[in-house]
Amino acid sequence: MPEGYCIKCKAKKEISHAIEEVMKNGRTAIKGKCPTCGTVLFKILDGKTAASSTPPSVQ
Repeated sequence: MPEGYCIKCKAKKEISHAIEEVMKNGRTAIKGKCPTCGTVLFKILDGKTAASSTPPSVQ
């Protein structure tokens, strides 16, 4: 399970109900909820998605 920092609990928590999303700039992130208080947790992952990281073809 991915971990994120909860602002309300002021501690690192496992992200429950985690969903992987692609942001507008092409980077991936995980969005879910804190298991203790229910606050939305959002963690940006390393790098860009595989589809957008392929180099353009040269013709």
